[in-house]
Amino acid sequence: MTTTTGRSPQPSRDALAAVEQPLSKAGLPRWTPWAVLVLSIAIAAAVLVPGGTSPAAVAVLAALLNLVLIGLVSRVREGGRKATDRVVTALVTTAFLIAMVPLVSVVWTVVSRGAARFDAQFFTWSMQGVVGEGGGGLHAIWGTIIVTLLATLISVPIGLMTAVYLVEYGARSALARAITFLVDVMTGIPSIVAGLFVVALFALIAGPQLRIGLMGAIALSVLMIPVVVRSTEEMLKLVPNDLREAAYALGVPKWRTIVKVVLRTSVSGIATGVTLAVARVAGETAPLLLTLGLTVGTNFDPFEGRMATLPVFAYYSYTQPGVPAQAGVDRAWTAALVLIMLVMALNLVARLISRYFSPKGTR
Repeated sequence: MTTTTGRSPQPSRDALAAVEQPLSKAGLPRWTPWAVLVLSIAIAAAVLVPGGTSPAAVAVLAALLNLVLIGLVSRVREGGRKATDRVVTALVTTAFLIAMVPLVSVVWTVVSRGAARFDAQFFTWSMQGVVGEGGGGLHAIWGTIIVTLLATLISVPIGLMTAVYLVEYGARSALARAITFLVDVMTGIPSIVAGLFVVALFALIAGPQLRIGLMGAIALSVLMIPVVVRSTEEMLKLVPNDLREAAYALGVPKWRTIVKVVLRTSVSGIATGVTLAVARVAGETAPLLLTLGLTVGTNFDPFEGRMATLPVFAYYSYTQPGVPAQAGVDRAWTAALVLIMLVMALNLVARLISRYFSPKGTR
């Protein structure tokens, strides 16, 4: 006597195997793109090198061959869809490498040529009483630090309060729209225009011959303020309105809500934007050429006398090197190297601030 369990009969394993379809097509090994790239370089070198062609032409031909070969190999083995993906990947990688060429070239050139005078004397001596070889850029390093710090002290409060007004108080008023428009215009003005503006302003106040560190700091602040305003404004807009409403519901005044809630929540982004703005203006040359001039001694007073900065020091050392000329050129390259290191350090500080002061959930 047989019993029925009520279950439908299960298909056999052979029946499943008969209808089973592969989920993916055969793919190329992981080393295939590298092998195709090596083959492309070998073919390009074999074709162009015997004729004395430059390495740049070999690289261009190798890139084109790589795109064609990887597309053909992938289309034969993996199909048209995967071949398109591999070609696009190769295009993106090639574009990245092309973008890296000028960056690597600049860094290599500055490091290789600036290493000649990257010694203790450069960081401990100024050009006071130095003719020809020797001397250093201590006066320019201190000048860059003082002028940039003073510009930061001018720009950050103005930019921060302007951004707070635009986000928290101005809303969509006509004044807020006008300020936003002017900030956008100031963001794109050439740096030399800022220098000419400051020179004209101080010429009306104290005469056309005045050159002091304060003039350079104000010129840099003209360039720095719009950057601080835009970065701070975007950070304040990211603060959820729920936080503001919760503070208002507890009876907290608006100014205290902004200080204790809004600014504290966005302090990481604000600090990062300010640091990047400082790094942006630290290497400006044109406005400082007009407002500071050049001096060979160290001046710590931005309200009295001319001051030297690294960009201006590098410019004059290269264009007016003196005798022997190579000594001045070496000082110019070393000043450029120190300036690049300073800007890189500021960018690293911005990254660290963004990492360690951001809300815990976004690290």
